[in-house]
Amino acid sequence: MDGYLISQIVNGLCLGLIYALIALGVAVIIGIVGFATFTQGEIVMIGAYSSYYVFLWSGNNLIYGMIASFMITWIIGMILYKVCYAKFFDSPEYISLICTIGFSMLLKNLAQIFFGAEKKPMLNIIENRIYHLGIIEVSRVQIMVLVTVLIMVTILSILFTGTSWGLKLKAVSQNREAAALVGINVDKTAMIGNCIGCAIAGVAGTLIGIYYQSAYATMGATLSMKAFTSATLGGLTSVPLAALGGILIGVTENIGIAFSSASFRDIFSFGFLIIMLIFKPTGFRRKRGARA
Repeated sequence: MDGYLISQIVNGLCLGLIYALIALGVAVIIGIVGFATFTQGEIVMIGAYSSYYVFLWSGNNLIYGMIASFMITWIIGMILYKVCYAKFFDSPEYISLICTIGFSMLLKNLAQIFFGAEKKPMLNIIENRIYHLGIIEVSRVQIMVLVTVLIMVTILSILFTGTSWGLKLKAVSQNREAAALVGINVDKTAMIGNCIGCAIAGVAGTLIGIYYQSAYATMGATLSMKAFTSATLGGLTSVPLAALGGILIGVTENIGIAFSSASFRDIFSFGFLIIMLIFKPTGFRRKRGARA
């Protein structure tokens, strides 16, 4: 295996981890709130812009940028829940879905108005140093992405398995009526679940902005579809399987462009989805069941 192909696989794993983080947010939102979302790409874009302006203010302080993207997209998640979900639990699901599409278009157009249509450069956030591990080359940015995703996944795991809020979130994801009967504030818990899913995407926006060294208003278009694609491969509500879907999509598209052109990147990722769903309509899940 030549060095170029190995490099593309490493790049695919790194990019796949970012896709996985965005897909985690989608799976959390669908699993807890109960509605599909098409705003995740624009939430990623807001996260990237948030960290960009904090980097300008703080001198490229990575921690400050991450915190800012998390907090601002958490607030956006609250607004999104009130506008697109809270009033529609007793309505047909397509109404909420259409509302999230409209909300994503609103965010995209507001970003173009306030931030401009040109790309904002996110340069030198992380020192561009390459480490050689045998025939494998790993950059400091890739290591940062890996560490950040592992930290986020660990925090989520602790939240869902070791805290009272995690138990409430799980209860609401499994049965809203039963959760209400035992005294859980379903509306507040669902809103927190949506905020968590959005804030995760916000952090992913910082990562992808650093990875591609730019932030721009239309960056969320394909990211939203790839996040939903990854979640679909995981059966929509399974957090670990959605993450696996994101990683596989990242690796697939980078191996594909290793033998063709980078302009075919999206063809490989969405082609992979189509082939998977033809042979396995439920994604990686063995059968449809309770939300994970």
